[in-house]
Amino acid sequence: MMEKINSLSAYFKEYENSIEDPENFWSEIAKTFQWQKTWDNTFSWNFNGPDVKWFENAKLNITENIFERNLPTHSEKTAIIWEPNDPNEKSIHISYKELFEKTCQFSNALEANGIKKGDRIIIYMPMIPEAAIAMLASARIGAVHSVVFAGFSSSALADRINDCQAKMVLTSDGNYRGAKNIEVKVVVDEALEKTNTVEKVIVCKRTGSKVQMKTGRDLWWHDVIKNQSFQHKAASLDSEDLLFILYTSGSTGKPKGVVHTTAGYMVYAQYSFLNVFQYEQDDIYWCTADIGWITGHSYIIYGPLLSGATTIIFEGVPTYPHPGRFWEIVDKYKVNQFYTAPTAIRALQAKGLEPILPYKLDSLKVIGSVGEPINEEAWHWYHDNIGKGNCPLVDTWWQTETGGIMISPLAGITPNKPAHASLPLPGVQPVILDAEGNELKGNNVEGNLCIKFPWPSMIRTTYGDHKRCKDTYFSTYPGMYFTGDGVKRDHDGYLRILGRVDDVMNVSGHRLGTAEVENAINEHSSVIESAVVGYPHEIKGQGIYAYVICNKNGQTESDLIKEIIATVSKIIGPIAKPDKVQIVSGLPKTRSGKIMRRILRKVASKDFSNLGDTSTLLNPDVVDEIIKGANI
Repeated sequence: MMEKINSLSAYFKEYENSIEDPENFWSEIAKTFQWQKTWDNTFSWNFNGPDVKWFENAKLNITENIFERNLPTHSEKTAIIWEPNDPNEKSIHISYKELFEKTCQFSNALEANGIKKGDRIIIYMPMIPEAAIAMLASARIGAVHSVVFAGFSSSALADRINDCQAKMVLTSDGNYRGAKNIEVKVVVDEALEKTNTVEKVIVCKRTGSKVQMKTGRDLWWHDVIKNQSFQHKAASLDSEDLLFILYTSGSTGKPKGVVHTTAGYMVYAQYSFLNVFQYEQDDIYWCTADIGWITGHSYIIYGPLLSGATTIIFEGVPTYPHPGRFWEIVDKYKVNQFYTAPTAIRALQAKGLEPILPYKLDSLKVIGSVGEPINEEAWHWYHDNIGKGNCPLVDTWWQTETGGIMISPLAGITPNKPAHASLPLPGVQPVILDAEGNELKGNNVEGNLCIKFPWPSMIRTTYGDHKRCKDTYFSTYPGMYFTGDGVKRDHDGYLRILGRVDDVMNVSGHRLGTAEVENAINEHSSVIESAVVGYPHEIKGQGIYAYVICNKNGQTESDLIKEIIATVSKIIGPIAKPDKVQIVSGLPKTRSGKIMRRILRKVASKDFSNLGDTSTLLNPDVVDEIIKGANI
């Protein structure tokens, strides 16, 4: 079994080893896994390609490392605890043996329905055990899963199906979320009208909602698993075969399919999970994310299950049926590690301390934060009231593209500092660059965060468009992976993440490209042009502020604004709804026609100082008009 780092001196020693001899460092960690054939070469890399390979020519299956490697000792241990949306509904405990059998059974069902190695499967499901089984079964047969958050619209879903040329969609009839019963299958039906690659849709019964089933295409989950064997021989995959594609918003309108491959991702997911959370074998671990995001992939499913952990999957929301639901679940299962987003923390903070009072929370050993930089106020509230002042708080920085946690305290080992991601994990080599690409060494410096050396779980490409991968991540600073985030290294050498420095917003931990939201706004027939920026939001971290030029056609502004918000919700999903919409007569542009977003960001943030010289703009008067009419 993999050894954990157990002291600060051990961390510094391991970090040093990982930098001095990365080949040997990662090779020793990889030896703790089960391989069908070991690697010829630990890694090779060229960031100019980019071309990165880990554990070259090795053969493996990630699910053998979850099941065959763990079953001898963990057969009866609970792998997944499923907590439903409604606390009165019975929870489900699934052992490693049961999860193995269900995964094999569904693997056989997938193959019986024409899925083979390399085929792409879209998973558009609520947070139910079948969603995890779907991911694992896909990995077992060597298919490539792409999980799409079940709150995305039919258009957003269709875009993703078309981009990866998916052969199958796995979904449910509906989804319980708080007091809502959300239709899910109907969204899939709408999406499939705009696609032509999907041959089968498998539907899991969850809410009992009446759904249309298309003959020859649509099948029920319970029907396809009937009479399927509980045994399945795992497919043999190359180390660089695709494991999954996960779509993330970029600075252009089209979502990017981030590609993760098998071996490197596996090794890093377990290594980072064990060390950051300091997981012990009898612990109960809970990450509140959705499996539609990378956090759900790495730290609900793969990282914990590779480690033989007990992981909780929660279907509901933090405030239903009452704002103490999170804390009720922590006490119910005696949760030891709790991992959530600053958005959830701030939303619960706004409810005051009363919802916490009935709960002991004395089982907690580690609390964590993910998705966006946590502000100091929320950090202190979380640390003092949930962690009772004696739980280490791991403020983790990483991205969909990094595959796993990159910069974070190790629980109970790295001294905590509020709102600081602190130090890189072994094997991770961050650098701070100025705008010209010069490295800023030493402490008390601030600039753009880049990574100068490969790590096992890093992005390999953007699906079907390698140039986009290079342009987005590797061309700003040649020879570096550019994260798109700003960072400060303080006087202690601790890193503090400052948020996005490009045209990507981080709304409640979800990355949304400004262009994607603008494209949706521009679909409204009255809209002439729009510009979208992020602004500080007390709950979400960043809110969405839209400046829109409209042809009013006799409509009131308030009706127009409502329609614009509804259009975005329909095209992308409720997650991307603008928080503020300001109707304007024009946008501040340079003489070459470029929108000066810097000015718009400042206005949206109520910062009217230092707008710079606006006289050089094509239309300087419009800035005063925007400030006067600012919806703030």
